[in-house]
Amino acid sequence: MNRRDFLKTSLATGAALATPFAKVRGANDAIRLGVIGVGSSVKIGGMGKNEIRAFLKIPGIRFTALCDCDQAHLAPQVEKLRGHNPSIRGYRDLRDLLDDKNVDAVIVTTPNHWHALATIWACQAGKDVYVQKPTSHTIFEGRKMVEAAARYNRIVQAPHGPRDRSGLGEAFAYVRQGHLGKILYAHGLNYKPRGGIGRVNGPQPLPKSLDYDLWSGPASMKPLRREYLHYDWHWDWSTGDGDLGNMGIHYMDGCRWGLGQNVLPRRVMSLGGRFGYDDDGQTPNTQILFLDYDPAPIIFEVRGLPRSKSDRQKKWGSKQMDSYRGGKIGTIIQCADGYVAGGSGFGKAAAYDKAGNVIMTFEPTNKDLRTNFLDAIRSRKTSDLNAPIIEGHLSGALVHMANISHRLAREASNDEIRETLQGEKPLAEAFERFEQHLDANEIDPTKTPVKLGAMLTMDPEKERFEGPLGSCANMYVSRNYRAPFVVPERV
Repeated sequence: MNRRDFLKTSLATGAALATPFAKVRGANDAIRLGVIGVGSSVKIGGMGKNEIRAFLKIPGIRFTALCDCDQAHLAPQVEKLRGHNPSIRGYRDLRDLLDDKNVDAVIVTTPNHWHALATIWACQAGKDVYVQKPTSHTIFEGRKMVEAAARYNRIVQAPHGPRDRSGLGEAFAYVRQGHLGKILYAHGLNYKPRGGIGRVNGPQPLPKSLDYDLWSGPASMKPLRREYLHYDWHWDWSTGDGDLGNMGIHYMDGCRWGLGQNVLPRRVMSLGGRFGYDDDGQTPNTQILFLDYDPAPIIFEVRGLPRSKSDRQKKWGSKQMDSYRGGKIGTIIQCADGYVAGGSGFGKAAAYDKAGNVIMTFEPTNKDLRTNFLDAIRSRKTSDLNAPIIEGHLSGALVHMANISHRLAREASNDEIRETLQGEKPLAEAFERFEQHLDANEIDPTKTPVKLGAMLTMDPEKERFEGPLGSCANMYVSRNYRAPFVVPERV
């Protein structure tokens, strides 16, 4: 029974057991990999190509298939890998790749809106999956991915930076052992300036090499209304999750991991907006997020503008922008007697006293996430994974919760926001930094008001919102799908 047939019928329980390579593989057996979403970006390069380069450094793998719905991206990579495997195949449709019996596992590096369906279909086809961040595009999708991995006994890794060889896992264990006293809150930083994406007057032409039906997949196949199709999908709600879901997700995951929380928080609030650019982007570029875990919350800051307005004229990649971009991305676990911190620009993961002096640093003891994924494929033990799909779902859901609060926001004056935040000292201090940042970029809050999101209440067990705005918020828990690219209730 092939995947396309059992997608059309009720899925027999035995189908999950009849998948290839369900037994433990020998240490010398090459794992045959496929890549879904090779990608290519004029701006910063393709994630798929990055994964290919990284996996090629690991012994015991062979790339047997690549897939991309843009032939201009696919063909050069297939030819490039002929030296690695002369019989490598290229596919435009991921369903054809998933039917290929010469593929054991797939690396999913598509735009966000394809992550869930590609993963679920791969599990149903008997493939293991390494799915890039953010794991899902909605809360509903993440839970369905978890269910698919379990039902079909698949190894599904959801990589995030802190869970790689960062030393943060060791730092978090040190904190939870009580060495720095009571944990007060987790503080995530994503200070990464980005330029505007421009503004167009109407629908734009699509690349002739692209199958736009396949590219759109689960999303509506609407006319392209931005200058650049690829990469800038991050800033469109139908396909992306803003910079919170693009880069921030790594250290949002770090915050939750540091707190040792394995459920969703009871409350969430966002405040922010899209400042500094008149462009076609929809998602906020400057945000503060409050995720109310008990006993210690997460406070997360996203900044998409540079240090000052004058820096907005600097080109991407300039030394000034590189210095700023690399300085403030990471996770801090603030405690009564100090803190631990790690991430880009922090140096080694370390513990600090209250005065900011380093107490000790932490060396990673785990394998890198790609090697860990391959080891788990051979052992067939999900418990061997450092970043299993459930972790990706829960951290991705934090991103979605925060963005839902933003999408239900109203404009508010800074005075009103300060009054709202009274009594929440760390949050109020974050807003002070927020105001200073916008002021340095000459943003007038009376002309571009901050959007104050609703404080939403979540039922962590049901993963649904409740309370006065619950019904409105729950409209964003899932999405409307475009047939036949539908994430089903029953996977």
